[in-house]
Amino acid sequence: MKLKNSYFYTLRENPNDEESVSGQLLIRGGYIKKSSSGIYMFLPLGYRVLNNIENIVREEMEKAGCQELLMPCLLPEDYYISSGRRDNFGSSMFALKDRFNKTMVLGPTHEELFAVAASMKIRSYKDLPFSLYQMQTKFRDEPRPRFGLIRVREFIMKDAYTFDLDLDGLDVSYGKIFQAYKNVFDRLNLDYKIVKADTGVMGGLLSEEFQAVAPIGEDTLVLCDSCSYSSNLEVSTHLYQDDSEEEKTMELVATPGASSIADVAAYLKTDIKKTVKALLMNVDGKLTIFFIRGDRDLNETKALKLTGGRELNFANDELIATSNAVAGYTGPIDLENCNVILDEEVLHMKNFIVGANKEGFHYINANVSDLKYDVVGDVSNVVEGDICPVCGGRIHFKKGIEVGNTFKLGTKYSQAMNLYYQDSSGTQQPVVMGSYGIGIGRTMAALVEQNHDDNGIIWPVNVAPYKAGIVVIKAADEEQMALAQKLYDQLMDAGIEPILDDRDERPGVKFKDMELLGIPMRITVGKMAGENKVEFRRRTDSENTVMTAEEAIETVKELCK
Repeated sequence: MKLKNSYFYTLRENPNDEESVSGQLLIRGGYIKKSSSGIYMFLPLGYRVLNNIENIVREEMEKAGCQELLMPCLLPEDYYISSGRRDNFGSSMFALKDRFNKTMVLGPTHEELFAVAASMKIRSYKDLPFSLYQMQTKFRDEPRPRFGLIRVREFIMKDAYTFDLDLDGLDVSYGKIFQAYKNVFDRLNLDYKIVKADTGVMGGLLSEEFQAVAPIGEDTLVLCDSCSYSSNLEVSTHLYQDDSEEEKTMELVATPGASSIADVAAYLKTDIKKTVKALLMNVDGKLTIFFIRGDRDLNETKALKLTGGRELNFANDELIATSNAVAGYTGPIDLENCNVILDEEVLHMKNFIVGANKEGFHYINANVSDLKYDVVGDVSNVVEGDICPVCGGRIHFKKGIEVGNTFKLGTKYSQAMNLYYQDSSGTQQPVVMGSYGIGIGRTMAALVEQNHDDNGIIWPVNVAPYKAGIVVIKAADEEQMALAQKLYDQLMDAGIEPILDDRDERPGVKFKDMELLGIPMRITVGKMAGENKVEFRRRTDSENTVMTAEEAIETVKELCK
């Protein structure tokens, strides 16, 4: 590409409405442009990067035996009603009416439609296994789009689906796609972790996420200092230690004005870990009170899974008034007219402090035998320094951007969408499915988050829109332009399309643009052009290297292998 007569621009200042480094640099480099909240144009440079990532993904999917197809974006709402997911998606699903007053939706994900496509082929066990995938636009009406391409309302996803006879077959298919995903992210030189995760609206038997490690990541990754344990915070489990104290007799004490658990611990001069706090919540319209250790936070994902609820919010005064709970002083002793859930950790505590359901009072030296509760479950978040549930080491946190996920769906969608096969005995059996996704645009953003400096982006060679940039110091100099054109032609002949900056701009501007764009290699054609010499520099180098034009060509070719 020659810049002088191409669609090309850069910005010197960061856009005011972008919070992430990747969003700022991609917009400044002319890779993307926001058209509205959570929706972006991919401009020529950005589209090339997107295609490079897609090509790597496509190569690995084909190696794994997947066949590519393309599904529509606009779908009848009935598919999601049939699978039972329409209510789960709720307002995050874009919906509209066609001219016949039929409700249509913009697909947030395509499990249902792939099941329909599979049903066209599957009749007997001889028709399985097989796998399909697509590169397709998805739509989700995010309540708070942010961080550039990381949290958007329209995005490109590579989604794949496997179809098998049974769970053993699913394990094999899952393993192939899982390895393909590792190959993709390894080829992209992405720093990533694989963590166990919640199945969410997808449902099924297992979910694992590929998380690109980045400070701006919205997910918290729980990792062990001593072993390979890794999990998303939303599903990370505890390893509990029993309190060794002898049980004491519970006692009612006054705690005037101490309505927060921190105030109670301070007033009673007690470690907050010896307290149990109440969280008064509204779960689908029902007052549900969770009791967890005083220094812990409620894990919403775990709480909803345990209760079977769809929506969890703090209870208002009207709902609280339907019970004898007293805000700030609620405890699991003689508590009535609500669902009482005890965090599993409390079972391992002794002589702790809880509310007395009486304003200005708490109980000290409470024990599990003193409590009244309906359900026990793991509903709290782990914290850094907790014991690893696998090896007994200590856990620590990192932030991650979810760039890929894999699901063992089982028979959830095949049963809902009437996808069955006839086994060798003539019995109808539901097909066992797997689902696998990679966010292409989000992967692009994650690469920038991990590969940048103060001057701009640093693309890996196999992702960069152009591998090399040729900068002409004086475009009006015929000798310089002739050598630049020679370099350009030879690289093109080698199958490596470069950028040729033939603009009538100052050298400093051209150098700054190349650094901002993140072009991996730069060849500068200047005053030594008459000697057939140029200056070569990798994006990560601090100094130029003088070499002949031929040496520069060979260096670029070698680094592109």
